[in-house]
Amino acid sequence: MKTVSLRAALLAACLVSPLFANTASAAAGAAPPPMSAQDLVTLNRLGLATVSPDGAWAAYTVTTTDPVTYKRTTAIWLRSLTDAKAPPVKLAWEGSVSDPAFAADGTLWLLSDRKPAGAATDTAATTQVWSVRPATPDSARQVTAFKADVAGFKLSPDGRRLAVWGDIARSCPTFGGCAGDGNTSLPGPGTGRLYKDGVGFVRHWDAWETPGNYSRVFAFALGADGRIDTDSGRALDGDPAQGGLVGDAPTKPFGDGGEIAWSADGRAVIYAARQADRNEPHSTNIDLWWAPVDGSAPKNLTAANAATDTMPAVSPDGKWLAYAAMARPGYESDRLVVHLRNLATGEDRALTGGWDRSVASLTWTPDGKALIATAEDVLDTPAFRIDAASGKVARLALSPDKAREGHISNVLPLKDGRVVFLRDTIDAPAELYVAKAGKPGLRVTDVAATTMAERAPVVTRRLSFTGANGDTVWGWVTKPAGTTGKLPAILYVHGGPQGSFNDGWSNRWNARVVASQGYAVVAIDFHGSTGYGQAFVDAINRDWGGKPLEDLQKGLAAAAAADPQIDDGNACAMGASYGGYMMNWIEGQWPDKFKCIVQHDGVFDARAMAYETEELWFDEWEHGGHAYHEAPEEFEKWNPVNHVAKWKTPMLVVTSEKDFRIPYTQGLAAFTALQMRKVPSELLVFPDENHWVLKAKNSLQWHETVFAWLDRWLHRGGRAGGETGGGKAD
Repeated sequence: MKTVSLRAALLAACLVSPLFANTASAAAGAAPPPMSAQDLVTLNRLGLATVSPDGAWAAYTVTTTDPVTYKRTTAIWLRSLTDAKAPPVKLAWEGSVSDPAFAADGTLWLLSDRKPAGAATDTAATTQVWSVRPATPDSARQVTAFKADVAGFKLSPDGRRLAVWGDIARSCPTFGGCAGDGNTSLPGPGTGRLYKDGVGFVRHWDAWETPGNYSRVFAFALGADGRIDTDSGRALDGDPAQGGLVGDAPTKPFGDGGEIAWSADGRAVIYAARQADRNEPHSTNIDLWWAPVDGSAPKNLTAANAATDTMPAVSPDGKWLAYAAMARPGYESDRLVVHLRNLATGEDRALTGGWDRSVASLTWTPDGKALIATAEDVLDTPAFRIDAASGKVARLALSPDKAREGHISNVLPLKDGRVVFLRDTIDAPAELYVAKAGKPGLRVTDVAATTMAERAPVVTRRLSFTGANGDTVWGWVTKPAGTTGKLPAILYVHGGPQGSFNDGWSNRWNARVVASQGYAVVAIDFHGSTGYGQAFVDAINRDWGGKPLEDLQKGLAAAAAADPQIDDGNACAMGASYGGYMMNWIEGQWPDKFKCIVQHDGVFDARAMAYETEELWFDEWEHGGHAYHEAPEEFEKWNPVNHVAKWKTPMLVVTSEKDFRIPYTQGLAAFTALQMRKVPSELLVFPDENHWVLKAKNSLQWHETVFAWLDRWLHRGGRAGGETGGGKAD
């Protein structure tokens, strides 16, 4: 397909926009306004990108939010990768869109709830696979027409078959072709859920489990008309009575198409899945399964490893399966090492066993000589080239900013040596970049860049200091640019606990929007943080309240010493998940430091948590591999509930009723403790959110509530005005 003709047709057939919708520019000569919570909630958001086979076009999703109703809408845009001056083009489409993917012939495939032509107005909308020639939107074709929703799809390399997945009754041999969803927990006649002995998960992340119903992969042949041959469909999980898999593929709750790959010849699908049984809440044993498209029993390729195996990627010549594997069962944050498996002989070797980083994504270069992986590395998330023969790892410099790589993701190496990728930083959300071989990338989209340029800037400074055990610990400070005088400090504590507030954008815990309220935000990558080698990650195990707290104390002092503008005597602390736990721990262990605390979804009582959380592997690993009744001392050593008598710092508690990772009862208990102690406190509960606050209006309410709390204690009196919190009513 010629680029020029495609571009001409696109311009004629689709809506053309020189830039995405932006907020009004600041008045001439006026200082730009600071970024607000409204800005964060309504900013355009770039989704994942895909590139046409000829490397000429990128297709990507952009989600927009109505600034009044907060309704979110997603559209697909196309951008020329050969003509920098060509404007982006919006695909004309009715209905929802997601998961764009180019086929070998240049057609664009996607998921949509669009109703087919001629459908009755009262026809229930389901999400199905569609295809379209981008230059001619009228060519839209519905590829699947199931009664059930399609959650995802992947085309075979030769374009002759389609793999689809979605929630289907395990007893159903067809995709959505059986009455009922197979959920055995609803026997009736009432509304009660009945979970039988040995069921495993009862609830997970934010949903009650539906035993008998799983995310399942099916393969179909494609007919001459480009639609599936329904009769050719085969389930790829086999007969359970003959050793077939019972479990979710992709895995839940976060698995996606990155856990599914086609063999080069299109005769099999490789997918990641974990057996669903009594042991599942204790298990991180995700395996890779080789499933022939004829529906015969799948083969477990990684049965020898009782830990996680994931990210299957088949080499272009079909000889090698690359994947990422952990070594320690039960540990969700173990190092992910790249492995290579010879698909003919079964020979398997660790390719990056000597590289002390954990890969986050994996893709082959078109020539099959190397793999491109992303991995956290000292506050950045760069891309790395891994030689397939030697395992030699080389960090790529894709960022146009030589001082900071930021967060690189969605890396797509092209045949001509170019690399297409997404990049975001603390300063700005993701945009699409293109880098020529050996050169830094150039930004080719303006999803939110212009809007961000119209807001007052922030500056971010990285710092390192000597922390616990004499180890080097890193962190950063983000504050408004161009300000003078002292700035109140906010100690930002990340979750995980194996994680990092690294140099990346967040739609939830966003450092720029907090700093824009007039604060210096200080984030410390305490022991347990990622990007510094596995030993540093492991250091938090059985030591939740030890080395991490020491690092935070030393880190805040180091930041204040390095930047006199930081007023660490006028500070609040805030954190979620493990960061929320640390807020509860600080209440009893560092009670005189902060004027206020924001505690979101944090562990309050380790004993209750041990019996309430759904992912038992997480809680057990963090306490030496023990259940509470086996070693209560492991849990009680760092249990915040044991130190409530010392609580006196004003605290805002945030929790959500659909949070099953750290159940909302933990937040209620913390608030009750504060009220009993007569410590000034507030409780914000979301009935429709999970461990994260995701909905637009809820996010706005979260920010408005948090900002009001910080302002109350840091800008209008607080303890400086005489209110101590300890024993005094609010």
